[in-house]
Amino acid sequence: MNDGTQHTSGGTGGTSGAGGARGTGGAGAAGAGGAEGSSGPADTTNGPGTTGRHARVVLVDDHRMFRTGVQAEIGQTETTGVEVVGEAADVDQAVTVITATRPEVVLLDVHLPGGGGVEVLRRCASLMADQQQPVRFLALSVSDAAEDVIGVIRGGARGYVTKTITGTDLINAVFRVKEGDAVFSPRLAGFVLDAFASTDAPPVDEDLDRLTQREREVLRLIARGYAYKEIAKQLFISVKTVESHVSAVLRKLQLSNRHELTRWATARRLV
Repeated sequence: MNDGTQHTSGGTGGTSGAGGARGTGGAGAAGAGGAEGSSGPADTTNGPGTTGRHARVVLVDDHRMFRTGVQAEIGQTETTGVEVVGEAADVDQAVTVITATRPEVVLLDVHLPGGGGVEVLRRCASLMADQQQPVRFLALSVSDAAEDVIGVIRGGARGYVTKTITGTDLINAVFRVKEGDAVFSPRLAGFVLDAFASTDAPPVDEDLDRLTQREREVLRLIARGYAYKEIAKQLFISVKTVESHVSAVLRKLQLSNRHELTRWATARRLV
């Protein structure tokens, strides 16, 4: 059921619901409707809100309960740094709210009344291309189907995570996307890498030779969508060391961010 309403808010962490629920879905971030969901709001004692970061976010999902859960989980602006400035339940509402609020990040469901997440991306293409104030999209969906992942990434989304994600990880994903990074649930990254692998990739030679073996290992994991903490655990090194390796890779390859790094690695089939 869709209630046909939309809402925007300039207040801190305050939005009212828009749209109706269409059943339950795995919603770890929301703590609503998902068996793998967290039992309460994200632990942000040492989280994003304490760092002075701030991100304006719009939620687009036709499950009212899910939107309410996400709002409760990540929208406590004073502690998380995330300000939910609007919500929408279908494609038309989404385009209207996003255009009116110009958020930094949109959390976008894939399946929506009116054409789905891909249609929202198509109609917001000019906002994504704005050099001064780009609107960036992070798909947040119960679906982990390859066609859904690839469809929204081709449409311009900067990442794709499933609704089993924890609140803390979702907050971190929002800030990474805001900064221009590509963010994927680790097991979904392969879909994207396969889909965008170039058939005429340039030979790997001088560029790759500039990197140490450890830097190459970090590069591959970054390109697969792993977070710094996950890389540190897998390689048995500290998060600070991972950050140092990433900085060195970006400098040596003359790249600006993780998104460019991922595309560079994908073009050379290094992942």
